[in-house]
Amino acid sequence: MASIEDVAQRAGVSTATVSRALSGNGPVSAAARLKVTEAAAALDYVVSSSASSLASGRTKNVGLMVPYLTRWFFTSVVEGAQQALMRHGYDVTLYNLSGSVAEREKVFDVFLQRKRIDGIITVSLKLSPTEVQRLHALDRPAVGVGGPIDGVRTLTLDDDAVSSLATGHLLALGHTKIAHIGGSEDYDLEFHIPTNRRHGYEAALREAGIEPRPEFFATADFTIQGGYHAAKQLLGNPLLRPTAIFASSDEMAIGCILAARDLGLVVPRDISIMGIDGHELSEFFGLTTVSQSPQAQGEHAVEILMNLLVPGKHPEIPENSPIDYELIVRSSTSRPPE
Repeated sequence: MASIEDVAQRAGVSTATVSRALSGNGPVSAAARLKVTEAAAALDYVVSSSASSLASGRTKNVGLMVPYLTRWFFTSVVEGAQQALMRHGYDVTLYNLSGSVAEREKVFDVFLQRKRIDGIITVSLKLSPTEVQRLHALDRPAVGVGGPIDGVRTLTLDDDAVSSLATGHLLALGHTKIAHIGGSEDYDLEFHIPTNRRHGYEAALREAGIEPRPEFFATADFTIQGGYHAAKQLLGNPLLRPTAIFASSDEMAIGCILAARDLGLVVPRDISIMGIDGHELSEFFGLTTVSQSPQAQGEHAVEILMNLLVPGKHPEIPENSPIDYELIVRSSTSRPPE
């Protein structure tokens, strides 16, 4: 197995230059970097992670913290972040905080305290004051996706604006009887996303001179099954049936499409349906949605983290980083029935 000395000898440079060239830390001329990379490739040299860590004080590893691994949104953010980290030469340690309180405490009290990571990315986590304190005590750069954390750079989605845009699309088509499927209190744990999205929906209705109707609101658990059962309740009574449903997630909206079909309704002739997310299945179902590109969010979070880890090496990113979103109109929405 080739050593760093072998690479240095073949490239005609010092071992320190080899280390800087392959780690990306420290000044190296373009010509020297090319010699080193060509020598390393010729010798099949692989940088020792332990040696690199000792020399640079870095582990080339980033901790990624998520509340669930069984939901499409979170796995999409993880995928985008992991791919971006790989391009930068970083490994990933994944912390799934969906377990018990004791398991979550162990992540902050034990695993993170080992300091085997260079930085942390949190995804849609509302941290307690104690958890925030422990996060800062690590003295590692951190980036949040999905909501504000005190003292941490974050990417945030304006849930009020997104819901207003979705509801406004249905209003523009002529709908006045618009139902909403949001999250129950049990699912309003992280940054109050269900509450904010319901607020945006109701604000858009009131701006159009329509008072929200309690019977046009249902809750679910952000899954296809949950959306299916909630839509069955909203659509079951022909005398109190809305002409459109806006669901707080694409998965719930897909459940609504399936429920409508089971009730003999044609989408969108009898009922228009739309969601939020940009789920990979939304195009297959012809679902109108407001896409928030979770994979791109993961990639963007990594770029911010790289900027914090190596200041000046990467393009500067503005302090306030709102998440982009886009209305994508498909075949699940149309004008209301006559």
